[in-house]
Amino acid sequence: QVRLVESGGGLVQTGGSLRLSCAASGSIFSAADMGWYRQVPGKERELVARITSGGSTNYADSVKGRFTISRDNAKKTVYLQMNSLKPDDTGVYLCNLRLNIIQTYWGQGTQVAVSS
Repeated sequence: QVRLVESGGGLVQTGGSLRLSCAASGSIFSAADMGWYRQVPGKERELVARITSGGSTNYADSVKGRFTISRDNAKKTVYLQMNSLKPDDTGVYLCNLRLNIIQTYWGQGTQVAVSS
């Protein structure tokens, strides 16, 4: 069984930075694609950034140039460095681990709030 635990969220002013972490249990981390999603009340969950098992990355247009996703397979941890934060970045950030269409897991989320 895989468990994902996010940390690093909080309240920050516009222009500030946060670094989110997602620690995974289990043995499939290095073989899985990892993603960060954002959930805002009343809106669909949206992909913020993804990193494949091979290290390829992709980002939502709204965060390109400001956010960086990375992973440490030895620590079974994925990170999201968020710089130049804006109020629109506010939401619950959820970690996703995807090995295949069946083996997909979610964390509980960490709240990010950006004040104007």
